[in-house]
Amino acid sequence: MWGLLLDSFWETMYMVITSTVLATAIGLPLGVILTVTRSNHILPNVAVNSVLGAIVNAARSTPFIILMVAIIPLTRLIVGSSIGTTAAIVPLTISAAPFIARVIEGSLLEIEPGVIEAAQAMGASPMQIIMKVLLPEALHSIVLGITLAIISLIGYSAMAGALGGGGLGDLAIRYGYQRFRLDIMIITVIVLIVMVQTMQSIGDYASKKLNKNKL
Repeated sequence: MWGLLLDSFWETMYMVITSTVLATAIGLPLGVILTVTRSNHILPNVAVNSVLGAIVNAARSTPFIILMVAIIPLTRLIVGSSIGTTAAIVPLTISAAPFIARVIEGSLLEIEPGVIEAAQAMGASPMQIIMKVLLPEALHSIVLGITLAIISLIGYSAMAGALGGGGLGDLAIRYGYQRFRLDIMIITVIVLIVMVQTMQSIGDYASKKLNKNKL
């Protein structure tokens, strides 16, 4: 049983880490676009901002279990199967990317307008402002947001076990719930709590370190 627990733990880590990387790769540019295309920002474009914002909101409002079932054809198209840890990465990524996009947007909007105006006065291009002003200034806040996304993904990965996604959720359902093994259920919950606490502590430390370095 300890072997199964260890395998399930690594499956969960594989799902969470991979989906976090992919969701950040998608959510980061989306968040930047949502920010800079606002009417009072450096690249105002109401049409792009409205359409992209509506898409992000629609994706965020869809419950994970429903999303996981709804995109089964897409999951099969991408990975060749709708069952297993690799297959679960697709809905996990699609679920987390809009959340990260809004986190990035919120972090960038916290930056003082005066900082942006100073960069514009010195002749910086929009891309230079994004890369050298917006992202560095908001990095500590972005780290906290991505930490929240990771914690959400740990919970979603456990839900994915209900639909054959593998990981700790699958272990808890198949061996804990269906076989009436309360001890397995308790151990699984404890492992998930430890994972969440560890990720939160790492995220808090990294954010504080980045903030101090900036100051």
